[in-house]
Amino acid sequence: MKVIATNKKAYHNYHLLDKFECGISLVGPEVKSLRNAQASFTDSFARLDKGELYLYNLHISPYEQASYNNEEAMRVRKLLLHRREIERLTGFLTRKALTLVPTKIYFNNHGFVKVELAVAEGKKLYDKRRDIKKAEVKREIARAIKQKKR
Repeated sequence: MKVIATNKKAYHNYHLLDKFECGISLVGPEVKSLRNAQASFTDSFARLDKGELYLYNLHISPYEQASYNNEEAMRVRKLLLHRREIERLTGFLTRKALTLVPTKIYFNNHGFVKVELAVAEGKKLYDKRRDIKKAEVKREIARAIKQKKR
């Protein structure tokens, strides 16, 4: 598995409840651009529309050698999931105020582009502060152990 890009803001801004692996419909130059790791998750999200799943605001830079074949960099892309998985996602989203956030885009072992999609609940400011505090404490403990070993 070769990871192309990860959405670090998703881990900071959301509690990730459940993850799904889904395919994405792309055109040829977009795949070549992804092989060069030219993707950005800035403010991207997924939405269910008429029983189909779409990914918004995923920026894939145009491939330079495919001059006139390039698509728009921020176009809406269809995500590919089985019907039962889409029904399960629909159940998640109607129950609470949850959102679908892409966390990772990668090539799987067969060479297909996959998107890891997470059902997420927004964090409050105090949750973010608590997570930062935990990370700082963990880092200080690791430093102290490293100093003690010397």
